[in-house]
Amino acid sequence: MNKAAPEIERILYTEEQVSQRIAEVAAEISERYRGRELRLIGVLKGSVFFLTALARKIEVPVKIDFLSISSFSTKPSAPGVVRIAKDLDDTIEGEDVLLVEDIVDTGFTARYLLQTLAARGPNTLALCTLLDRTSRRIVQIPVEFRCFEIPDRFVIGCGLDYKQLYRNLGYIAVMKPERNH
Repeated sequence: MNKAAPEIERILYTEEQVSQRIAEVAAEISERYRGRELRLIGVLKGSVFFLTALARKIEVPVKIDFLSISSFSTKPSAPGVVRIAKDLDDTIEGEDVLLVEDIVDTGFTARYLLQTLAARGPNTLALCTLLDRTSRRIVQIPVEFRCFEIPDRFVIGCGLDYKQLYRNLGYIAVMKPERNH
């Protein structure tokens, strides 16, 4: 998809900016884990594009696994109850683990995942996100690696979707407000 979709208000980060920043973050990760193996855990479906681009640039041996979550809420605006819908295929005990997210928003989901993974006995556990929307943070969590901090707007691209569309955009765009209801 090379042309901007009609739902897009503006491009927040170009494909070149995204690629450059992922390479920079991958270099930071490579330095931190030099001489060790690293287990990347992606949160489906959103993190797939970011995790793939990131893994290709990391210069230490990586293993990859995925988990999927679902969230239930009784009120549309309230945070829901998070549960794991698809668990990891392998144990992470004694491993260096990096949880890879497409976006960290309120912090509830990331906190739940970090607590759940920490209970499984990894050697180290850190969080990496493509996008960090700190303006909506309710729960403070450590985000060790972040590509971009974004404003409180609905964004698509690089794994983020609107009704399962636009994940495949190579750039990150803000949707027109009237389109994301």
